[in-house]
This record gives sequence, structure tokens and C-alpha cells, in this order.
Amino acid sequence: MASYTEAGVDLFGSAIPSPEDLKRLCEAIHSSEINRNAFSEELEKHLGNSLAAGIGLVMLGRSREAIDLLKKAPACTAKFLYQAYGLDAVGEYDKALVALDEAGKHGLDALAVTLEKTAVLRHAGRLDDAETELKKGANFQGVNAEYHLQRGKLSDARGDYEIAMDEYTHAIDLAPDHAEALFRLAYAYDLRGDEDEAIHYYRETIRVRPSHVNALLNLAVLYEDECDYDRAEQCVDTVLASHPNHKRAQMFQKDIDYSRTMIYDEEKERSRDRRNKILEIPITDFELSVRSRNCLKKMNINTLGDLLRITEAELLSYKNFGETSLMEIKRILDTKNLHLGMAIEDKDGAFSATVPAAEGANPEILAKPVEDLDLSVRSRRAMVRLNLKTIGELIAKTEAELLGCKNFGVTSLNEVKERLGRFGLSLRRLD
Repeated sequence: MASYTEAGVDLFGSAIPSPEDLKRLCEAIHSSEINRNAFSEELEKHLGNSLAAGIGLVMLGRSREAIDLLKKAPACTAKFLYQAYGLDAVGEYDKALVALDEAGKHGLDALAVTLEKTAVLRHAGRLDDAETELKKGANFQGVNAEYHLQRGKLSDARGDYEIAMDEYTHAIDLAPDHAEALFRLAYAYDLRGDEDEAIHYYRETIRVRPSHVNALLNLAVLYEDECDYDRAEQCVDTVLASHPNHKRAQMFQKDIDYSRTMIYDEEKERSRDRRNKILEIPITDFELSVRSRNCLKKMNINTLGDLLRITEAELLSYKNFGETSLMEIKRILDTKNLHLGMAIEDKDGAFSATVPAAEGANPEILAKPVEDLDLSVRSRRAMVRLNLKTIGELIAKTEAELLGCKNFGVTSLNEVKERLGRFGLSLRRLD
């Protein structure tokens, strides 16, 4: 595993490296946990050098510390450029723009200033201003890959995805080893479901050194979807070799192990679909006594599936619900080869009766489309397979039901639970 020092860039030497060399150094630092830790230790020895240490802190993502330290540094291009990066990272966009103007006055070339300001304005959500700023570099159309990359990012932010893909392609034509453009084009194809093109461009991305971690993990997902577990595992192992504590990679590793042993039984799935249709039959379709019907209505039991989530003892404990009503209910279930409490006894997620929305949940949140959860590609595919369109429909599912969906594993489950948790929601439980 290469040390970050092999990049040949000395941040703490007698002269501050060029912006291009600093970018190369940053990539080397983040190529592995060992490199990041080694650089962090080296930086602690040079905190008296406000300029170099401030730049290093920005590279490590310690932006607040960096901003304070860079204030003390002598005026130069690198100071103001890395001040801008730090300010952008903490959301102080106007100050970042001022810092970039200062970087321009101290020697940063005009195109670089324009591209960096475009990025800051885009992060700030000021898309019209970003477009106006980007037009200042129009002379570089068809000439500069970074210019087309920024045009692509801006188009992505506007929702003009086809245009964005064209811009990323232009960037790659101009710089075939442009890792970010390759990754963004791969991801765009991934979202469109064009798996062959996505795999091609992810593979091109990881060919550029140091390997792009997110490209490796996304490629692992696509390989796993194709049941190519060996290649999927190779991708994950490559990440863990450099980043042994990478949480997402660790979860994917478990996910792949799970997928290797998961058997998808098509006939079982058809049987499950038929059973679910039965469970959705409303109670009103059956002839019941007035007492039984009223009791079930008050208990919010509306479908056959709802009956599977309640026991005989719970029914009998309800006011005015007696043995006669119980026998009525049991006869109905017997005709469908079902019985009370069946869903509670279920261990493998074979039943997926829907339930009322979470008590106290905001109806507006439940009506939101599942796309608002900003899920990964694999999780979104599972939502499509399960025909789940809203958050309310999603929380009516159990963990077992989601895990029963082809290629939906523990990693995706944890992602869904984390996203729902942001809204104070959770998946349905059978207890």
C-alpha cells in the first residue's frame, strides 16, 4: 500500500505546493486509513505553520479549525483558496466567494476562480447565479474538462439529467482519466437502470489511482445484483484493504455473505402474492352478525390480514365480544386455511398484511413519495419491486418482508431504517 509521501508533495516544506499538487496530495492522503492517520500525526507537529497546517486541516475535513488558523497565515493564493474550501464546507458561502475573489487577486487563474465560485453558488442553491458565473468561462467549452464537469453538476442540480450526462461525456473525451466525471456518468447510468453502461464506467473509474471507494462499492452492488458474488466481494475487499473500518463496506461484506446463501424461490413468491391478495380482502365481504361487525370496526380490524395479527385471547378480552362472535371469525378464517394470530407466529415473513399507519404520524409525511428518503439505487429498486410508492406504504412493511425482496439485504434494510428514523418512523413490527 503506497504511502501518501509517494505523491512527492511536501506540504510542510519551504514553499507551499501548487493547487494541482495539493489536490494530488489530498487524494493520496485519503487513499487509505493508514495514510490519513499518518498525515494527521505529521500535521500535529507543524501547527505553528498556520498556512500549511490550515491547508492540511481542510484536507482532513476539520474546516472550523482550519478557518481560524488560516486567518493568521500570510496572504497568498493557497491561503484564500483553502479558506474558500473551508468556508464552503461549513455553509458560509458568501465568505467563501469573497475568499475566492482574493485568491484571484493573488494569482489563481480566472477559469479556476470561475469554476470554484460556480461550485460554491451551486452548493448555496443559487443556481441562476451559478449559471451566470459559469458563462464567464464559456471560451473553455470543448477545451477544458473541469469546465464541462461543472456544467454537468449544474445540470444535475437543475434536474436536467440528460444534459448532465452529455457534459460528463465531454469531460471524459477531453480527459479520459477524469475520475469524478467517470464516476458521475457511471452513477447517472446506474440511476437510469442501464447496468451494463454503469458497470463499464464504474470500472473505468476504479482504474484511475487511487481507486474511488464509492465506485467500488456501487460496482459491488451491481455485481451482487447479477449474482456475481466473487467480483462483488473483490470490490468490497479492495475497499477494506485500504479502509478496514469503513462502515458501509463492512455492511456490504455481510450483505454479500447473506446473498450467497439466499435462495430465491419464484414459486414461493407467486404463492406469497396470492396469499397477500387474500389477506387484503375486507371484512365487509363476509356475512357477520351486527355485534361482531361493530366490535371489529371499533378495534380497527378491517381485513383478513388484520385478523392474523390478533389472538383469540385479545378478541375475547374486548368488551361485548364473546364466544359466538369468536366462532364466526374462526369459521371465516377456516375457509381460507388461516387462523387467528398466524402473523404473530410467522417467522419467515410469509405474511404481509397491511396495517394502519403509525399512530400519531404526520399524514403529510406518510403521503410523501419514497423518493424523498433519498435511498441508494438498490433500495430504490426494491421499492419498485414491492410497488411501494409512499412512505406510509413502506412503514406498513416488516423487516422480514423487505428482506424477502430479491437482492435486498441487511445493508439496504439498515439504510431504510435510518432514513425512516429521520422522520420519527419505523417499519411495522409483529409484536
